[in-house]
Amino acid sequence: MKNLTSIIIASFVIILFIAAPFFDVSINKSLSNILVRFGMNGIFVLAMIPMIQSGCGLNFGLPLGILSGLLGATLSIEFNAEILNWLIIFSRGLNFNEDFIMLHHEAVIFSSAFFIAVPIAIISGWLYGILLNTVKGSEMMISIYIGFSAVSFMCMAWLLIPYKNPVMMLGYSGKGLRSTISVENFWLHVLNDSLSININEGLYIPTGMLIFFMIIALLLWLFTKTKTGTEILIAGSNPDYARASGVNVNHMRIISVIISNVLAAVGILVYEQSFGFIQLYNAPFLMALPAAASILIGGASVNKANIFNAVIGTFLFQSILTMTPLIINSAVQSDISDVIRIIISNGIILYALTRKK
Repeated sequence: MKNLTSIIIASFVIILFIAAPFFDVSINKSLSNILVRFGMNGIFVLAMIPMIQSGCGLNFGLPLGILSGLLGATLSIEFNAEILNWLIIFSRGLNFNEDFIMLHHEAVIFSSAFFIAVPIAIISGWLYGILLNTVKGSEMMISIYIGFSAVSFMCMAWLLIPYKNPVMMLGYSGKGLRSTISVENFWLHVLNDSLSININEGLYIPTGMLIFFMIIALLLWLFTKTKTGTEILIAGSNPDYARASGVNVNHMRIISVIISNVLAAVGILVYEQSFGFIQLYNAPFLMALPAAASILIGGASVNKANIFNAVIGTFLFQSILTMTPLIINSAVQSDISDVIRIIISNGIILYALTRKK
């Protein structure tokens, strides 16, 4: 059933590409958009894998990790001048060329967001994992509440945390953050444009972002081959056997939740540099369902998933979400992209989450 679902969706995507020239839809531009969307959303889908493998199910609490990434992003912007000054002073002490830091200041600030976000994601993921261990059997339901509660709490926090950088402040009040913050002067397309390829026919390949995704996917795959990764798989597939073999099932589940949380934090930073804006308040709550749907239509289930499922599912989901509105717009000679995209996105999500395992 799982393979049949993926084959049907893949066939539909092929039909869309075949139909595109007949509706004056550029295949190259469409493929460019798909590749960009793939790189932006792929790590969110990878974040689903550890918790599925450990038996915790789909991570609908993904917004918790995303919020960790958003904290890293906003704090790196808040202290961007201090970070650069500290690194310049540090480089002088090491007789390192400080001009290199200023020349690559966008990459430096972007990297600092990771260094801030990852520890926060580890701590919040650890607490998240402990909570899920106390509600075994209801992890996916509870994770929805965790995501909703975390987003609601941070809606208040974004207004109360004493940020000072005027780039992020809400209006002229000097209190609270905007709902949308531009990263244009900080790390816009720092991954997308790295080693990017532009072909005359309009094909753009965000090479740096795709390489970054492949590195994360490779690291996750290598982790599954380690002793801890194997124990996570055993704990998820057969908890009783795992306990009999001396595996601490609860500990493995917590590790999987932490990894998923960290990947979500990393994913939102990659998403932001491509999208061009940091989106706060309710925006993180909308990112878990598409990621869950992507891995399901890639052939995964709530009990079993791998990196291949994430890669295929992300490509198929983003292909349908990109191609269908363009073709329908051309057919009806009207721009109804947003409406179509909402219908398609929610339809795929509904189908993916309600189909048989």
